[in-house]
Amino acid sequence: MAEVTKHDDLAEFWALTGDFFNADPVFHTVPIAAVDRRLNHPDPDDEPPLLVTVVEDGVLVAAALRTPPWPLTVSGVPPEWAETVADALAGDVELPGVNGPRDAAEAFAVAWVARTGCGAYEHMALRLYELKDLETPDVPGHARLATVDDIDLLSHWHADFAVEATGQARDGRDGSDDRSARIVRVGLAAGHGHVIWYDGDEPVSWAAANAPVAGMSRIGPVYTPPEHRRRGYGAAATAACATWAREKGAEHVVLFTDLTNPTSNSIYQRIGFRPVVDAAEFVFSPAGS
Repeated sequence: MAEVTKHDDLAEFWALTGDFFNADPVFHTVPIAAVDRRLNHPDPDDEPPLLVTVVEDGVLVAAALRTPPWPLTVSGVPPEWAETVADALAGDVELPGVNGPRDAAEAFAVAWVARTGCGAYEHMALRLYELKDLETPDVPGHARLATVDDIDLLSHWHADFAVEATGQARDGRDGSDDRSARIVRVGLAAGHGHVIWYDGDEPVSWAAANAPVAGMSRIGPVYTPPEHRRRGYGAAATAACATWAREKGAEHVVLFTDLTNPTSNSIYQRIGFRPVVDAAEFVFSPAGS
C-alpha cells in the first residue's frame, strides 16, 4: 500500500527527496533548481510550495512539487504513479498546469482531467538538451556579466521573452514588467549568471543560467530583440553563458527548447547541445469552461 504525503516544510521535503532527484540532475533539472533557490535564496514574496511524496514499502517512488507561479513539475512522477498523485491533490488544490517529461506530463494531465473535470491543452512541446563539446561561434562582439545596474534592461527583455513564449499580447497594466524585474533581481541575488552580449557598445542579446547545483546548471531564458536576430548573437550569448556555468563548476549544462522553433533547436545543436528527453507543458482550464 502506497503512502502519499503532502508536506508543508520544504527542507523536510528535500531531506526525503534530495537523493532521489540528485541521482539524475539532468533529468530533474527543474525541481533541483527550484528547490535550491527557495532553500538557499528565499524571497519574501515567495508563495508556499506544493509538495507531494509517494512511498511504497519504505521506498520513495514518486515526488512532485509546484513553486508558484509555475505549474506542477512531475519529472519525479513515473506515469504509473500519476493517478496516485492526482488522487492526493484533486479537491484540495487548483493547478494552473503541469510540466515534465512528456510521458509523465501526459499521464498526469489525463488523470487530473478525469478527477476534476478541468480542461487541458498542450501549451508547449519542449526538448531538453545537454551540452557536450562546446563549439564557440565566431560572432562579432563580446560578453559581459550583468549586475544589478542592468535590471531595467533585463526585466524589459524578460517581459518581451515571456510575451513571445506565451503568445499573449503585452499589456503594461498586467504587472508583467514587475514580475520580470522580480525574477531577474532574485536570480542575480542567488548568484545566477546573466550574460549580455554586446556588439560594440550596444547590448544585443542575453542568456541566463542558474548557479550550479548538484553539478548542473540550466540556461534560460535566451533572448535577442527582433532587430538584432539572425546574426548569431543568441548563439554567442548562450556559449558565453555555458562557459560561465562550467567555470563555476557545472558538470552538466542543460537547456530547454521549444520544438516549434526549428531555428533555435538547430542553433543549439551547432554549438554542442545534444537531445536528452522530450517534455511538455499542459495548461488546465476550469471545469465547465
